[in-house]
Amino acid sequence: MTLDKLGIGKYGRIIAVRGHGRLRHRLLDMGLTPRVIIHMQRKAPMGDPVSIYLRGYELTLRLEDASMIEIEEVSI
Repeated sequence: MTLDKLGIGKYGRIIAVRGHGRLRHRLLDMGLTPRVIIHMQRKAPMGDPVSIYLRGYELTLRLEDASMIEIEEVSI
């Protein structure tokens, strides 16, 4: 499953960050690294962007970028 498919209020663990070059490095630099737990905070009315909570801060991502992050849903 990818991050853009995670429901509001659900938790997930990052498995892999796909992409190439600058985009992948930018996602990794923002703390989106494998094994990190994320919490889907909210989605905009039209679905784009999404707001997630990880590593003690809130991050907003475009759906296009969120679709590059492979996750597994976890229960906490």
